Amino acid sequence: MRTDLIRKTALTAAGLAFTGGAIAGPVTTAFAAPTSGKPVTQTQTDRKGHGERELGVRYEAQPNFYYCGPAATRNALSVQGKNINVDDMAKEMGTTEAGTNSINDITPVLNKETGKTDAYRSVEISSPDADAKQTDTLRADVVKTVDDGRAVVANIAGTSTDTDGNAHSYEGGHYISVVGYRDNGNTVKIADSADPNTAAYWITVEHLADWIATRGYATS
Repeated sequence: MRTDLIRKTALTAAGLAFTGGAIAGPVTTAFAAPTSGKPVTQTQTDRKGHGERELGVRYEAQPNFYYCGPAATRNALSVQGKNINVDDMAKEMGTTEAGTNSINDITPVLNKETGKTDAYRSVEISSPDADAKQTDTLRADVVKTVDDGRAVVANIAGTSTDTDGNAHSYEGGHYISVVGYRDNGNTVKIADSADPNTAAYWITVEHLADWIATRGYATS
């Protein structure tokens, strides 16, 4: 079991233990149903060089509580026009009902599907809270990756609040995609596979860095 980019915690909800990249928290959130019909397409706003850019996502919700890793990766790759089966991704990542162990299991899949061995790399935020340097690095990484036409995939844990004041809680761990930025990367857009009712929201990069703390993210 890797411990370099992931904090292992065990919590229970409805009698099940969720760890790593599986969702813990309200059962209504944990068992998010996939969207019906065609995936939701989020409009792309391309303002590279103007302090903001948003990539088009063919969003799909995760089909069960432990597929957040494959689902986040699928949503991230959709901005490149790719449509990959989440079951196939889950096999490649070694995803089980305990979730996807580490961002290190996702980065190779992103590289394979992007078609470049060095398109993505894993970055660790090992401390309990992100410091200013780690936050600045994350900001720069998000801007560069999105400007390259790719999405960041992040392994998060705990509770954070978006720019509208809504709380998002994943105490047992979760994976999300970062698909856009504004204000020169000080605010970033999240594609969240957990619930199609909250498929997209904006969060400050400081909050995102603290959300990733003790875990890691895949970036250009």
